[in-house]
Amino acid sequence: MKRRLVTASVALGVVVAATSAATLTAQADPAAPAGDVLATWTLPRLTADEAAELEGLGFTLAHDHGDESHIIGDDDLAAQARELGYDPEFLDTVYKELPATAEQEGTYYGGYRTVDTYEADLQALAAANPELAALHDIGDSWLKTQGDPAGHDVYAVCLTKINAGDCETDPDSTKPRFSLIAQMHAREIATGEVAWRWIEKLVAGYGTDAQVTELMDTTEIWVVPIANPDGVDIVASGGDDPILQRKNANDTSGNCGDRLGVDLNRNSTFAWGADSTNPCSETFQGLSAGSEPETRAVEDWLRALHPDQRGESPQDPAPDDARDVFITLHSYGEYIIVPFGYTSDAAPNDAGLRALGAAMAQSNGYFVGTNDDTVGYSTSGTTDDMAYGELGVAAFTYEIGPDSGNCGGFFPAFTCVDDNLWPENEGALMTAAQAAAAPYAG
Repeated sequence: MKRRLVTASVALGVVVAATSAATLTAQADPAAPAGDVLATWTLPRLTADEAAELEGLGFTLAHDHGDESHIIGDDDLAAQARELGYDPEFLDTVYKELPATAEQEGTYYGGYRTVDTYEADLQALAAANPELAALHDIGDSWLKTQGDPAGHDVYAVCLTKINAGDCETDPDSTKPRFSLIAQMHAREIATGEVAWRWIEKLVAGYGTDAQVTELMDTTEIWVVPIANPDGVDIVASGGDDPILQRKNANDTSGNCGDRLGVDLNRNSTFAWGADSTNPCSETFQGLSAGSEPETRAVEDWLRALHPDQRGESPQDPAPDDARDVFITLHSYGEYIIVPFGYTSDAAPNDAGLRALGAAMAQSNGYFVGTNDDTVGYSTSGTTDDMAYGELGVAAFTYEIGPDSGNCGGFFPAFTCVDDNLWPENEGALMTAAQAAAAPYAG
């Protein structure tokens, strides 16, 4: 199947620091597809200058793993990089094979839901199960704040056996809470589907699955399956060739063409300000902390759900009897990342966070650690750092899926959701939610 080239003007990536990348070979990679097939390539960890040079050629800077950087482009771009002295090694094609069956209306790329479909499915689920599900509009997308009819509300669903006072946006809730968000980075399309499988499991399992029933009787589970709806619309507009859109749709900070937007996972109000100030960068942090409506929607929602359990000092731990767990789903790498991302200093609750991370990893087999232990670069203004750093919630980032293969990268085949990505994370999410009453208790 021939795929069109998505240029770096649609690119997303992580601009990284440290260590040299250039190696001296001009040989083509015999494993790489020729022509305009979009592929992921590996290089030794790029410096900021090297990353900028390759981005200038037209590459997408995609990901970092340890001492390796991943870049996205076609074979012609790889040849140009070799002329500059780099040696990109082919890792995988970006797009996977599509199923032979026809897609259902309201889906793209083999079955992934569009934003409109998610919204309709959430509304239908809440209407059909009023004793188990309550839908909340927690804010607006950037386009909606501009009066654009293409904009969206940001929705959260509360799942529990609803009694009087349940599913209210009040941090003094009777039940402990587990909260989860997905597709803050729009291109990470499997995360929204995993979030939806989680929603379905809880509603369908109440009264028939003993573990689910106990969880729903004792805990509120809140889910935002699409935290960046405008961005997901851009991704889905590519159809069977999804667009590599990472950020939101805010186009006011510079003439960036298709590389518009703010990275919502660098825009949080906690420890903001150490990422990119270039509006065309894929880690552009925004003009100020919490500048984006999607960021404010998620943060205000988290503050309305979870009590503030930490002191003002960065060294203040959450108490041993603190409650609540938060997870943000991203792709890819097969990691469970614990705070903090903005500093190499251990979080005050590091031992408790790692212990719960290890318990979750019993199901998905992911590697548990901080940014330094996993991706190998720092991040500022992230949602998990905010949830833990401001509120003391036990917070984690899941990086779902492997680097390569049919189920790897940003655009895994849709069949991988049910065959691999959901089954391996189902137990991990259950472990996290079951720990909401006392996540640091061990």
